[in-house]
Amino acid sequence: MARTGQQLRQRTAKAMAQPKGAAAPAGARPVREPRSSLGDRMRYRFDNSMSRGTPALIAWLSVATLVLILLFTVVVTALRLRRGGSDGFFREMVQTLFHALDPGTVAGDADSPWRFLLTMLLLTIAGLFIVSALIGVIAAGIDTKLADLRRGRSIVLEKDHTVILGWSDSIFTIVRELTIANESRRKPVIVILADRDKVEMEDELRAKVADLRGTRVVCRNGSPMDIDDLRLSSHVTARSVILLAPEDSEDPDSEVIKTLLALTHAGPDGPRIVAEIRNPSNLEAARLVGAERTVLVDIRETVAKLVVQTSRQSGAAAVYTELFDYGGDEIYFLDEHSLDGSTYAEVQLAFEEATVIGVIADGVPKLNPPPETVIAGHTLIVVAEDDSVLRGDPDSTSRPDLGRLGTGSGQDDHPTQALLIGWNERAPIVLRELDHYAPVGSTLTVLTSFDVRDVPRLKNLLVTVVPGPTTDRGTLEQYVRPDLDQVLVLCYSDHLEPQAADARTLVTLLHVRDILGRYDDAATPVVSEMLDDRNRVLAQVAHVDDVVVSGEIVSLLVTQLSEDHRLEAVFDQLLGDEGSEIYLRPAEWYVAPGAEVSYATIIAGAARRNETAIGYKSEALADGDASFGVRVNPAKSETFRVLAGDRVVVLADD
Repeated sequence: MARTGQQLRQRTAKAMAQPKGAAAPAGARPVREPRSSLGDRMRYRFDNSMSRGTPALIAWLSVATLVLILLFTVVVTALRLRRGGSDGFFREMVQTLFHALDPGTVAGDADSPWRFLLTMLLLTIAGLFIVSALIGVIAAGIDTKLADLRRGRSIVLEKDHTVILGWSDSIFTIVRELTIANESRRKPVIVILADRDKVEMEDELRAKVADLRGTRVVCRNGSPMDIDDLRLSSHVTARSVILLAPEDSEDPDSEVIKTLLALTHAGPDGPRIVAEIRNPSNLEAARLVGAERTVLVDIRETVAKLVVQTSRQSGAAAVYTELFDYGGDEIYFLDEHSLDGSTYAEVQLAFEEATVIGVIADGVPKLNPPPETVIAGHTLIVVAEDDSVLRGDPDSTSRPDLGRLGTGSGQDDHPTQALLIGWNERAPIVLRELDHYAPVGSTLTVLTSFDVRDVPRLKNLLVTVVPGPTTDRGTLEQYVRPDLDQVLVLCYSDHLEPQAADARTLVTLLHVRDILGRYDDAATPVVSEMLDDRNRVLAQVAHVDDVVVSGEIVSLLVTQLSEDHRLEAVFDQLLGDEGSEIYLRPAEWYVAPGAEVSYATIIAGAARRNETAIGYKSEALADGDASFGVRVNPAKSETFRVLAGDRVVVLADD
């Protein structure tokens, strides 16, 4: 027996080692595959059909109903159960159908023979089961469909729409601005694709953006990095695509780059893309993927540049916000006009409700060109309330009063003293931008509660880092002095949650303004950075000169770029240190002080200094005004009485 068992084990091992498909050894009994019975095959096919969902279930119930009706029709007809005989097979089948679907039909057969009544009763009971099952299947199918709709997994069939990929707090500003921009469009649509619940997205948008101004917002659930999910948004037929950097991701730029790969998977052709990048070191990789149809917005650098520009002069933030949002006046391009042959100085006075600020020559925007530049086929860069007010023919009748032009002039290049309170990832960029504008010998003191290790090497600015609590009154009194030229307050966005960071910033602002308020001759501008736009109103209590909201200003830029990619070069000049930037300069440099002059006269005064006037800052309107008394793009015929402290908003090279 032991030997027999050993032989059996050896044969089993050989059989297991036999390669698949090899011939069986001679003399070996072939192994037969088990044969499936007809019932097994029918059951398998039935299971496959049932797995197809609600349509298959309804089809099987319909077949069962037809079989039931045919069976009972044959029984009633063959056995002649109906009194008076049958009126025909098909008519009997219809009557049988009524009995199966409507239990009340039996009540009308009270005078019929008991055999017919019993047969119809059985049919009605069987019909009740089928009808109940049919109602249950339909209800379950409807629930499943509603659940699918709630998940937002259906494809969007739209054209010329705006697609927003991803989700962050900036999406509310973007949607609000797009609804304003879409007011002149017919049936505009915004499609949002994010890896979030569809109903939650719709509820948050409804709460934060109450008035959509006729724009329809469609939300879909899916990952923007997934090619199949991306198709749900119909991005190929969209007008533009906005790609947001996720705020809750450890590496948001990697997700942005992967989404760019998914967007460009179908080829280089397609709608223009505007993408946010949080780390400047990832810009080159993103450019390689996005190719020519992608505009990349560097969040850190953009916010840092804006903080620097607004810190140099009070009221500048109101000007930038006015130009970047769709709520007031913004930048447009006028391609067709009848001004060829005119000089740039003459073109500036051509339109009553639009301000010309530059031209596009050979595809390159140029802000504030020389006044003697002759317009010859150039596209005009204009500031207007809406593109609907743009006209190709001049419509202004206002002429400047050259006898009231100002005679004052001046430059202020003395070394400056500045104080920066707080620190975050944007601070090194802020220091480099400040160094571009600072005269040689300028100083900057950095007061921060956290360690600072990445102070860049600067050319003109001497930086001193002082550790200390930035909300402590005693500490602030040591460094907030009346001889400071500017004070910048940055939020601790790298170390604290947004609301906690803004709360600490607000406390610091209250102390800073109170300390400066004790000095009668202190006119130091104070500029603060905020993370949440709702805290801007609270900052006004501290009488802050300007407040830059990081997320909001980037959202405004992203929205503008999604509407016209030519704005990228214009914004680069406005925020950069090369070319023409925005300045708020004394009004007496341009027009006679104390006189009442038209805005056309102010424009002429700026043109005489090789500058372009785009607005006016009136001290009479500054008190209690959210825009600090700044008026961008006033009408050429509007008049201003020039008071002490008034400023003209101009584009100038230095």
